[in-house]
Amino acid sequence: MEKELKVAALRNGTVIDHIPSEKLFQVITLLGLENVSNQVTFGYNLDSKKLGKKAIIKVSDKYLSQDEVNKIAVLAPNAKINIIKEYDVAEKMQLQLPDEYIGLLKCKNPKCITNNEPMKTKFRTLDKSKVIFKCYYCERIVEGENVEIL
Repeated sequence: MEKELKVAALRNGTVIDHIPSEKLFQVITLLGLENVSNQVTFGYNLDSKKLGKKAIIKVSDKYLSQDEVNKIAVLAPNAKINIIKEYDVAEKMQLQLPDEYIGLLKCKNPKCITNNEPMKTKFRTLDKSKVIFKCYYCERIVEGENVEIL
């Protein structure tokens, strides 16, 4: 007889699924989940037909802002977000990178005006599947693992 670990159902909150396992702790830090009083459950290195291994995060009584969703999309562009209300999935979101990021990504060019003046960064998304961005001001291109999220 197989034994399975049972996790309590989420009454209200957010489930972030299909996170690449290696990105789990970055997503937790990005959302500041180590500092919340809400119940947080996560699974790491779970079997996945699509990813091989995946991670999942369940956060009770928390709904993500659009900025938080956009930041997660940089780290885990194929993640899925489910909004839970009264134990039911009220909304499903497939993440996708927006065409533009304002004030959410850091330019790696030390000479860029955004690193020398008090102003928000601005990036255009060049390639959503490869996660490639271009700084609006200095035109520096940053991609994938080199993207720094503010």
